[in-house]
Amino acid sequence: MAFNPESGVNPGDYWRILGLLIPGEVDHVAVYVGPDGRCVEACARGVYTFDLEDGQWAPEKMFKHRGRLKDHLVGVAYPLQAPGGVTEPEVRVRQAVAAYCLAQVGKPYNINLLNPEREDAFYCSQLAYKAYQPFGINLNTGLGVPDLPGSAGIIFPQEIWSGCAHRRPGK
Repeated sequence: MAFNPESGVNPGDYWRILGLLIPGEVDHVAVYVGPDGRCVEACARGVYTFDLEDGQWAPEKMFKHRGRLKDHLVGVAYPLQAPGGVTEPEVRVRQAVAAYCLAQVGKPYNINLLNPEREDAFYCSQLAYKAYQPFGINLNTGLGVPDLPGSAGIIFPQEIWSGCAHRRPGK
């Protein structure tokens, strides 16, 4: 099932409820695809691109795409520095990840978090998961939500943060 913003459901309410279920401090993922601050993310209105102005995260400038959601940048995760490393040249992997994410632009939001293998709709961390998967980088650590059967299959944003080298702003 894909999220339909025309359904009358307030996306802000959906995200607040979903945020209560997401474990950890990180509850959203965007993928940097370059150059000059170009990013791709999956939100209520589907997969789209945006540019960081002057390299800064500014959620107010993304309201037209995301609704009036205001979040803060926890930091940057580096999947290519995950345990086990990458066996292919890093530049090739980065280019392929960017190309994959850009090819998904315009697809709807995947509200079925239990199905991260589909490629006709995406949720935020699923997009990163699918982009890195062909290179042997599995961003699903099986974190899950205690007492929620089947949730280990969901790719949570916190898994990407915890499972990869990462850096907080200003550090």
